[in-house]
Amino acid sequence: MAAFSKQYGFQFSCHELLHSNRKAGEERSFWTVETNFLPGRTFHSLEDMNRQALEWSTVRLDNKPQGKSGLIPAQAFEHESRYLTKLPPHLPAPYRVLDRCIDQYGYVAFGGNFFWVPGTNRGEVKVLEYSATLKIYQARECLIEYPLPADGEKNKLISPKGFPAPHKQPQNRKNTSADDEQKLRDMNEAVSNYLNFALHEKGTRRHDFLRKLIALSRKMTPELFTKSVERAHKYRITDIETVWRIATLSVSAGTDLLPAVVIDEGFLERESYLAGAVTELPDLSIYEHTEEKLPEDYDE
Repeated sequence: MAAFSKQYGFQFSCHELLHSNRKAGEERSFWTVETNFLPGRTFHSLEDMNRQALEWSTVRLDNKPQGKSGLIPAQAFEHESRYLTKLPPHLPAPYRVLDRCIDQYGYVAFGGNFFWVPGTNRGEVKVLEYSATLKIYQARECLIEYPLPADGEKNKLISPKGFPAPHKQPQNRKNTSADDEQKLRDMNEAVSNYLNFALHEKGTRRHDFLRKLIALSRKMTPELFTKSVERAHKYRITDIETVWRIATLSVSAGTDLLPAVVIDEGFLERESYLAGAVTELPDLSIYEHTEEKLPEDYDE
């Protein structure tokens, strides 16, 4: 509203706090939207909601009698428009000015996305944000214009149509591990089941585990990688170095069947084993069903 008022020569000011008598008209408008427009509607996106709201307000509501007087807004505006002063057509649409900088690879960051600027120009620019478009200016020259991305889109690389895709990525772009996870799951069901078991952490630990696992998958054949994660899943292993040793052992053995884990029978003579020999046997059924998740209190 501040940008709108500046373009059209007036000053916009909100009413003071606790001046409830000055906001009654706007509160009634909110009530009309909440009780008339929203009930029974579904929206696929913010753009879809705005499209339906524009049609509802200009086609249905504008031609419907309002209040006790039965006034129809469309007819009232048609009558009043003859007494209004028309604005000159050259006034630009309201916009917001933001200071940005073109990075070394030609990108300008805005709204969580990265917009590529053709050419070799670098340095500071002015970003003009309109209601539906974005313009990038440098030294009063418009370098490029983009439509604003859909609401909720983040971390996208946006380049103009008709130009070849840029070879480089922005310097400060956050690389997520979602694509790496999907690539691993697309390999086969065994790898996907292993991820269901191993991915309990969130944040940087999850990201680091996926990056290391997909890097490991590129160092061996898909068959060897699948066999290694299947064995890691069987013994409930999430350490990447151990998965690598499993693969190394499988290659050195030269067989499809890896040797069973060697158990030192000397544990039968240990003092701790003898002390616990009289206790009840533990429930080891969890190791027979590797698809099941561990109990919450299980300590790996």
